[in-house]
Amino acid sequence: MKQYTGDVMLLVTAIIWGSGFVVTDIALQYLTPYQIMAGRFVLATILLTMIFGFKINTLTKSVLWKGAILGIFLFLAFVLQTVGLQYTTPSKNAFLTAVNVVLVPIIAYLFYKRKIDRYEIFGSSLALVGIGLLSIQSSLKVNIGDVLSLACAVAFAFDIFYTNLFVKKEDPISLTFVQFITASLLSVVAVLVKGDIPTSLESEGVYSVLYLAVFSTTIAYIFQNKAHQYTTATKAAIILSTESFFGMLLSVLFLHEVLSGRMVTGAVLIMIAILIAELKPSLNKNQSAKKIVLSDS
Repeated sequence: MKQYTGDVMLLVTAIIWGSGFVVTDIALQYLTPYQIMAGRFVLATILLTMIFGFKINTLTKSVLWKGAILGIFLFLAFVLQTVGLQYTTPSKNAFLTAVNVVLVPIIAYLFYKRKIDRYEIFGSSLALVGIGLLSIQSSLKVNIGDVLSLACAVAFAFDIFYTNLFVKKEDPISLTFVQFITASLLSVVAVLVKGDIPTSLESEGVYSVLYLAVFSTTIAYIFQNKAHQYTTATKAAIILSTESFFGMLLSVLFLHEVLSGRMVTGAVLIMIAILIAELKPSLNKNQSAKKIVLSDS
């Protein structure tokens, strides 16, 4: 039951992040990317402090350095994604960022010698193809924006992997708290360095940042970090990849984007990838049972 609870929490996170595409599109009409980052993380930190402030006194050195690592990866991922968008198209940026689905099991193998499951590789690859069909609208010519987007994928992959690793021994809320503080500090510094301090604020921009702070940041990351206690890093990456599907669906509903056959095909492939991740335990049990029967015979 806990496993399915974690999967549902990840799915809700993906839906929220999908809605973030629509909200961010509105926010960018009034604020710069760095202002949005600083606003969402600072407000999310304040909100988390109001709700879980009692955990400040229970923070250990272990939680502090682990949460700081997650915060750095989170900040780097958003910065690389934002700067990459200045040199490449949003569709290519989204596709290249989604490469983290495939990178997670590779990171587990390279750094911790964790065996790469064939179902994980197949499911991750299928999800990646699906995201590509959903996102790519132009040529695949590589430029500096594409390189930065790939670097963003690496940062997100490390964030997913180490979140999954750290929550096994640490409290997920405490980790999220330190993660947000770290990302907030780095975002504010970025705004100061870039000279992006806003001189006026439009209500539409403020409301958009509030939504991103409350839902896309606070609730989504609490759900994600808590869910990692009950699932694997690779399955988490695959389920979270449905963010592209929900982003597409909500863009069609609210931004009136045209739904093509290729986009539908990509969505179907992502759903199949999730089913592979969900059914993998059953498939492994069936294979083990067959081996036992064969050995007995």
